[in-house]
Amino acid sequence: MAITQTMPIGAETPIVVRHIHASDLRAALADGWADFKEKRGDILVVGFIYPLIGLLVAALALNDQLVPLAFPICAGLSLLGPAVAVGFYELARRRERGEQSDWSHFLDAFDRHGASIAIATLLLAVVFVAWLSVAWLLYTATFGTGTYYMWSVNHGATVTLQDFVSRLFTTRDGWTLILLGNLAGACFAILVLAMSVVTFPMLVDRKIDVPTALGVSLRAFAANWRVLLGWGVIVGALLVLGSIPAFVGLAVVLPLLGYATWHLYTRIVPR
Repeated sequence: MAITQTMPIGAETPIVVRHIHASDLRAALADGWADFKEKRGDILVVGFIYPLIGLLVAALALNDQLVPLAFPICAGLSLLGPAVAVGFYELARRRERGEQSDWSHFLDAFDRHGASIAIATLLLAVVFVAWLSVAWLLYTATFGTGTYYMWSVNHGATVTLQDFVSRLFTTRDGWTLILLGNLAGACFAILVLAMSVVTFPMLVDRKIDVPTALGVSLRAFAANWRVLLGWGVIVGALLVLGSIPAFVGLAVVLPLLGYATWHLYTRIVPR
């Protein structure tokens, strides 16, 4: 792996960014799977936290008034994944160092660098809210002028799930919403990938401020954007598979991706 770009922190600690290749993605996934198998019993328990949160949010979204946002909320949960996976980065770090790495250490990173991790998580939350806002604007722009929508507004009715799904897949407006929604979602996913691929593992790994970690992450993405877009596709595909059915598969997928992302970070940033 060739090394590119250096950026000093103060005057003494340069951070370099490596060029990586597709082989590094495969190696990171293999190392992540090895970590998962090593600590599988503990990780499965913790891994169910995220599916339960997803189910709760999905149940709330199925309220008639929030039907149009049901899919954006579920899909947007992946934007918060890097923050949720902080505990897995910590366990991978400890295992790499030969330290005890059971579930009791899942939150150790917050004890060391909790403020920085919280700030970075807040940034992802802002992106998540922005995504939901864009999703709602797209919905009102495509469905908001329709006869059924206007009748519902004028009569104080709500858009039911059955009617919404029917119109989504059987009308031109629906397919327009699907196309524009997926394009917008892809843009937000790429933004979060660039913001977080190095930021969160680095905040777990060392004492560093959020702007510096974020800057390194953006540089890493710029230097490896083709390979990291491939990583984003792999992450998205695994999250979709893990979400079927009812998010249960995320109990395996989330720890695996958390571990693998840590090992990808160690290939991008020399330590």
